Amino acid sequence: MLKFGGQLKTPAQVRGNNSPVLRISPATSPVNRNQNLETTLVIASRAAIDPFKSESREALDAITSVVSNRRRKPISTAQTVGVVKKPEVSFVKEEVESILPVDESAEAEVIREGEALNEDVESPVNSLATEDPLNPSPLSTSVDEKALEVPLERADYWSPGIESEGEFVEAYGALSSIPNHDGTECFKWDNTLWSAASHFKYRWNLFKNLRNAIDQHEGGFDKFSQGYKIYGFNRGEHNGVQGVWYREWAPAAKALALVGEFNKWTPSDSHWAFKNQFGVWELFLPDQNGKSAIPHRSKVKCRLETASGEWVDRIPAWVKWATQEWNEVQYNGVYYEPPQKGEPGELHPDKSYVFKYGRPDKPRALRIYECHVGMSSSEPKINSYTEFKRDMLPRIRDLGYNAIQIMAVQEHAYYASFGYHVTNFFAPSSRFGTPDELKALIDEAHRLGLVVLMDIVHSHASKNTNDGISMFDGTDGMYFHGGQRGYHWMWDSRCFNYGNWETLRFLLSNSRWWMDEYKFDGYRFDGVTSMMYHHHGLSYTFSGHYNEYFGMNTDVDAVVYLMLVNNLLHDLFPKCITIGEDVSGMPAFCRPWTEGGVGFDYRLQMAIADKWIELMKKHDDMAWEMGNVVHTLTNRRYAESCVAYAESHDQALVGDKTIAFWLMDKDMYDCMAVVGHGPTSIIVDRGVALHKMIRMITIGLGGESYLNFMGNEFGHPEWIDFPRVDSYDPSTGKFVPGNHGSFHHCRRRWDLCDSPILKYRYLHAFDRAMCHLDKAFGFLSAAHTYVSRKDEGDKLVVFERGDLVFVFNFHPTNSYKEYRVGCLQAGDYKVVLSSDEDVFGGFKNVTKDSDVTFQATNYQFDGRPCSFQVYSPARTCVVYAPAEWCDMDGDRLPGGVPGLGVKGLGPYFSP
Repeated sequence: MLKFGGQLKTPAQVRGNNSPVLRISPATSPVNRNQNLETTLVIASRAAIDPFKSESREALDAITSVVSNRRRKPISTAQTVGVVKKPEVSFVKEEVESILPVDESAEAEVIREGEALNEDVESPVNSLATEDPLNPSPLSTSVDEKALEVPLERADYWSPGIESEGEFVEAYGALSSIPNHDGTECFKWDNTLWSAASHFKYRWNLFKNLRNAIDQHEGGFDKFSQGYKIYGFNRGEHNGVQGVWYREWAPAAKALALVGEFNKWTPSDSHWAFKNQFGVWELFLPDQNGKSAIPHRSKVKCRLETASGEWVDRIPAWVKWATQEWNEVQYNGVYYEPPQKGEPGELHPDKSYVFKYGRPDKPRALRIYECHVGMSSSEPKINSYTEFKRDMLPRIRDLGYNAIQIMAVQEHAYYASFGYHVTNFFAPSSRFGTPDELKALIDEAHRLGLVVLMDIVHSHASKNTNDGISMFDGTDGMYFHGGQRGYHWMWDSRCFNYGNWETLRFLLSNSRWWMDEYKFDGYRFDGVTSMMYHHHGLSYTFSGHYNEYFGMNTDVDAVVYLMLVNNLLHDLFPKCITIGEDVSGMPAFCRPWTEGGVGFDYRLQMAIADKWIELMKKHDDMAWEMGNVVHTLTNRRYAESCVAYAESHDQALVGDKTIAFWLMDKDMYDCMAVVGHGPTSIIVDRGVALHKMIRMITIGLGGESYLNFMGNEFGHPEWIDFPRVDSYDPSTGKFVPGNHGSFHHCRRRWDLCDSPILKYRYLHAFDRAMCHLDKAFGFLSAAHTYVSRKDEGDKLVVFERGDLVFVFNFHPTNSYKEYRVGCLQAGDYKVVLSSDEDVFGGFKNVTKDSDVTFQATNYQFDGRPCSFQVYSPARTCVVYAPAEWCDMDGDRLPGGVPGLGVKGLGPYFSP
């Protein structure tokens, strides 16, 4: 009896009563005719019982053990290559049949195939690849997958999901007490910071004083950060009566009423709010006949008299949803409070979504897929949360990324702002769907084991007074700085006053809201450099002198806010991840707040993308300086982690170019067909080769985590251009023509990388193999990194990361035989990944399929204790791994990754 899905089943039940297990014939089987019968049986059994479904491994282990006991070398579920002599075949077949009965007709065909083998000659197992090398599939089988009763997909082998038995309940951490030091604890990592000791002590005292004041006057940091339970709309009671509370901070307003569809936009006497001593307006609306006075999903606004006596309608600042009708320009606030609670994982229009799956564990290293829901469709339209969940999440998981970073979540009235001109901070964008549909997306991502990060904007806000919070009560200094300081001249937006008490409440609560209510796992904080300096980092060059970071240029209130938000998030949500978009390189930015640092987990390594653009503008490949490239990739502060990327959404926007477009430009329109399906181009050949190398060396050397923007992994052509009308650049006054509201360039052309006759699939396949290489070997998080060669003449870069040895040959024409490379450990190495594989559009000059063993001896070279010799073709990168963890046939097995020669899941597997 075999166990599947928690139940004991007979083999007949496993495969279905009328479904034979094996259907292999000499005419149709992809197994080579010279292959021995023993391996045929094992591989055919793989087709019937998928070894990469966890409950199925037990059955497959039983089958493979029969063969293993009669081998000269044992085999496992991860490797079925080997040789066997013909006399053992019948005995093996009988034992396998006792575990998994074989259909008689198929058995006869298998035996006929086996009898064709030479009894006296041992025959190695040949390639099992199907006609499509990028999409290997198991042998034909009629096994009913439903009969297996295994809920896991094949991708679970590399990306195991999360199990759930009911509603997910958040386990909050405890808020830490403030350490008793002067804010210079982080100097133990860099004693040169003592020159800025007075600045660190000043901001630490400011941080401590704020924390103490919040504890004293607001009932604690925990309560202060839950402003959304007080402000905006909340269910509650008054004098024992159930109803809806509405509260709004608008200190300069003279009067305030609530209007909407519930009162036909005309307030009655009971719809006027009262103002307390702190400038907060309060209103209670009792339930009517057991139902909310404001119906679910009905439109609302607050009508107020400003300080100047003007009457205006505003969307409540803490509103949880805002929508725009197709025939209206302005947005409306929406009262969103489903009347019923759904079952865990149930998505229903009149029920609140209840999360079913818990948060994934914090990865040892992030492989982030930066994405935008609205432009994720291949069609020229705005995509939805539901479509993204259905179509994109499986694609991202299959590529091997373990985190998604979603842009444009907070509501923004102007779609072309890419989500960075936020109007409604607590409302998810209604363009893509409802709040509950976003929750379902995040829950599904968690089920698939994906960390979900949000691109949060606390660096500025839209100046839109009709839809946003600017000039809310008629004054320009409410949440923002007043006067010129409150306006960002480059971004045409408002700048927050981080020293304002209510601004702190608003932003800290906002950061907690998205993790509390929507179960995001962390944030990429946008525009942090603009926050931390009065000059916003504009027209300013950071040379590395400490007085540039710690002096009068620094907005200390902003830095202290960042320390507070990191304190809050990391304490309450132990798995939280925060990433700061800082181009300045501020020291201690990624040291814990408990040491006096700013507290981020990662800094975006923004200089790398700029360096690649700088190099690609030079069409002369010989002008690329290897030392300069390596310096940019490794130029980061010790003990402060970075997220590396070759390109992000910034490089894909209109006015810039992606790496693929820089490399291949107009030739992408005519010459991206594979050989035999269209014209070829040496420009495209160069571009495809360098695209792979640029991304591989960036993930290999650039940081402790990695990021890619949606579609760039396969060299998405052209640019991103949101639908827009004619406008003027606010910083220069220059006329900017629109695109007549077109969505043509506001989408992702998945059809290009999915096409079997276009070269985009090569780049897509390489990116997938690259991510899975990190899953197997964990090189991104490896402590050991050593660059042994930066050869300007040969255009070679050689480095070690973890157990791997990376060899990059950027020379446009020169290939090198018997090229010696240094390494740390002696022993046998093999090719585990080569950009020259045919599945990546290469020429197989260096390939794992050669199964060559490279012996590293104790011959010192390039400052390394050991070395070995390799063949290094022009414009090729090759990764060498310890031979014991390499398998040339690893990608031909079910669950294998095309082009990746790793044995099983590798030595340090982690999703």
